[in-house]
Amino acid sequence: MAFSHTNSKGRTYYLHGRDTTLKNGRTQTIYFFAKEIKEGALDAVPEGRVVSESRNGLPVLKKAPE
Repeated sequence: MAFSHTNSKGRTYYLHGRDTTLKNGRTQTIYFFAKEIKEGALDAVPEGRVVSESRNGLPVLKKAPE
């Protein structure tokens, strides 16, 4: 089951991850939230990250405080 987050406005978003290759050849994982479950849905928040909300209610991942 994909990790879901319901924001302050009552909308539910699902966490996804995707590996991308940068211009220098390094591979990096990007995380994003979507309204529907798609390919790449994650079951949990990655270690060292926490879910926060932007000013307009969109969920974002941030580094966890140390």
